[in-house]
Amino acid sequence: MTMDKKLTITKRGKEALESELRNLIDVVRPEVIEQLKAARAQGDLSENADYDAARNRQAEVEHRINEIEDILSNSTVIDDKPVNTKVVALGTKVTFKDLSDNTEHTVEIVGTVEANPLENLISNECPIGAAMIGKHVGEKTVVNTSEPYEIEILNIALDK
Repeated sequence: MTMDKKLTITKRGKEALESELRNLIDVVRPEVIEQLKAARAQGDLSENADYDAARNRQAEVEHRINEIEDILSNSTVIDDKPVNTKVVALGTKVTFKDLSDNTEHTVEIVGTVEANPLENLISNECPIGAAMIGKHVGEKTVVNTSEPYEIEILNIALDK
């Protein structure tokens, strides 16, 4: 996987990727190698389900290692946390009101690699994240999706 575009990640996101990489290299890869050795010891590899499973797992692990290395080598790390709560930026937690249904939501703006909507981690490049970047408390903005909607920024807080 070769990336043509520089990604933006937070320092916390970089540390999480580095931790995952170390675990894959130091723990998971050796486990998979042992599984392969054990499966080879069973004899005929042509009909050996354990061997096939270990080879598939090895391919998954190596792919993820390469993917993380590629991400880390093509990322710009935002070292400094935002210094104020006046403007929405990468690393800020934002409470906003969806004016289409008057519901309030709180999300953290993170880089694309770290995004996980189930944990309220929203990418700075997704429609809602892009709409909020640079906005101030009280400001309204339109989220450009297939059905655009308006939100209002209610609060901006710094990450932990």
